[in-house]
Amino acid sequence: MTNVKKILVSQNTPTNMAPYSALTEKFGVEFDFKPFFLIEPLSYKDFRTQRVNISEYTAIIFSSRHTIDAYFALCEEARFKVPETMKYFCTTELVATYLQKHIVYRKRKIFFGDGRPESIIELIGSKHKGEKFLIATSDAANASRMTDSFTAAGIDHSVAELVHDVPQDLHGLDFASYDMVVLYNQFDLKSLLINFPEFKQGSLKFLAYGKGIAKALEDASFSVEVQAPTPEAPSVARALELYLGA
Repeated sequence: MTNVKKILVSQNTPTNMAPYSALTEKFGVEFDFKPFFLIEPLSYKDFRTQRVNISEYTAIIFSSRHTIDAYFALCEEARFKVPETMKYFCTTELVATYLQKHIVYRKRKIFFGDGRPESIIELIGSKHKGEKFLIATSDAANASRMTDSFTAAGIDHSVAELVHDVPQDLHGLDFASYDMVVLYNQFDLKSLLINFPEFKQGSLKFLAYGKGIAKALEDASFSVEVQAPTPEAPSVARALELYLGA
């Protein structure tokens, strides 16, 4: 049994609290939830500084729901009617399904991969290689793996920043009162260090959910106590259950 009693999770309070309530009941741990950053769409004015003409593209790559919302909002503000012939390539099925919010979902024009940039290249193949692709991303996202894959495959593409991360004010949080902090991506760490440039980990434990944030923590010389997801712990709640019960 560990001595972790108070845990800060860098996200909004989940709609389903049951897994966390079960941990509280079983181990007596207390949870606080606070998003470390928000993702906001770029204004049309800021988007135009990139000199990207969205009407020139016949296919678009989406990796998140935020970029989908931002794209259609920008099209509306630009008074550009997205043609029915537009092809959508999404990194995962979950992202692809979200397109139903904005368009009639048709399998013939919507394709999704397995999360790997290479899976998008495989979907494009020779059949769609003649399209002009726009890769929708965030100003803080590392799109190099995707763009490198497109370049290597000789596919015509451009990158457009549609959203950006906005660090939240974390000064109301007393990190010394927590035994563990759960971080999900590099933007969480970025926000933490913007708020507290001289931050010292001390005895604080980090749970890193995802390889990206685990690497970011290690690159910043912070130690990772728990890493997920794993086959045994596909969720944060399960990872905590295994750790707290060890």
